[in-house]
Amino acid sequence: MTLAAEIVPVTPFQQNCCILYDEGDKSAVVVDPGGDVERIRDAVTRLGVSVGEIWITHGHIDHAGGAMDLKDALGVPVVGPHRADAMLLGHLEDQARMFGLPGAVRNCVPDRWLDDGDVLSLGTHRFEVIHAPGHAPGHVVFFHREARFLHAGDVLFAGSIGRTDLPGGDHARLLSTIRDRILPLGDEVGFICGHGPGSRLGVERRTNPFLREP
Repeated sequence: MTLAAEIVPVTPFQQNCCILYDEGDKSAVVVDPGGDVERIRDAVTRLGVSVGEIWITHGHIDHAGGAMDLKDALGVPVVGPHRADAMLLGHLEDQARMFGLPGAVRNCVPDRWLDDGDVLSLGTHRFEVIHAPGHAPGHVVFFHREARFLHAGDVLFAGSIGRTDLPGGDHARLLSTIRDRILPLGDEVGFICGHGPGSRLGVERRTNPFLREP
């Protein structure tokens, strides 16, 4: 069975909502539906996949703002992030007002919180849950060890790292997360991130200016 990914950029934040699916049995999950739920549903229909769960990496509006509407539309549970992001998810409507988007989102109550070391299933595929705080306290990433694939959320980007000037952000902790928990997964691991193009961990270890040793 082959794992595939479809990126659906959503909202003015151009967040990479990601549909992960098996090309064989068409089982799927939606990762980080930040908004534009109709656009996400259109992509699900076009791909002909069957979504079983919605996975959330962290509680910022651009990643979780459409989760409850998509849950209602598809009739599937919301899974994640770590419970440390409960306050962020409970104030998504406040985040919307702050960004001038009233009425565009609903506060999110996951059906299941995630802990470090949990394992999620997508058909025959297994994703390890890694708690990866720094950008947000409850941020998690999803690692498919066999496929050497990582969904990194907003922890690591091509040439950059997640911002830490938002509530709950911690720059030193984010750098520690990347160096101690993410890069050791292996240079050959390819990743999708929350915004912009993906990359490989080895490329970022060698060239990312935020990761260079002093």
